[in-house]
Amino acid sequence: MILYLLARAVFAVIFRLIFRIKISGIENIPENGAVIIASNHLSLWDPPIVGYAVPRPVNFMAKEELFTIPLFGLLIRRLKAFPVKRGSADRTAIRHAINILESGQVVGLFPEGTRSKKGSLGEFEPGIGLIAFKANAVVIPTAIINSNKIFSSDKFLPQLKVVFGNPIFVSPELGREAMEVFNTNLRSSIEQLLSSDQKV
Repeated sequence: MILYLLARAVFAVIFRLIFRIKISGIENIPENGAVIIASNHLSLWDPPIVGYAVPRPVNFMAKEELFTIPLFGLLIRRLKAFPVKRGSADRTAIRHAINILESGQVVGLFPEGTRSKKGSLGEFEPGIGLIAFKANAVVIPTAIINSNKIFSSDKFLPQLKVVFGNPIFVSPELGREAMEVFNTNLRSSIEQLLSSDQKV
């Protein structure tokens, strides 16, 4: 936990002073209880950006390949990340996420499953609705803006923005149709947040 708080303090300096980060909608995040932060995914900067923006510690689900990198894998584990196998229903990762949520913590998920190469919102993986349902967690749609432009040729130091939307709850009727409706609502909510760029 000490390492997490230290990293958050370091990123606070980077994001506030260098990238002039603006955060809105923090009041939508419950102060306690099971919460899923569901965000669009533009770059490798997204986890630390969300980790800084959310006032509570966030446990991130991250692709398992990252955990095989010497030292880096150990570091992100210490920073509350846990691995998931992409391209399949990783029941171990899903169960771990549910356990974390059932203990009243926060889990950070990227419903697209991978970074968007074009910057637009991609298709969502179906698992997030199941996790939210099983853990009775509230889902906070989240938009990260401009993280894909960090150190790019056109905008070297863009202003970062994070917008947290209104909470979304999963229907108590578990089924394929309910999961599809949930995914549609979540995706629509994030799209609306992304379109609010000029209002942040």
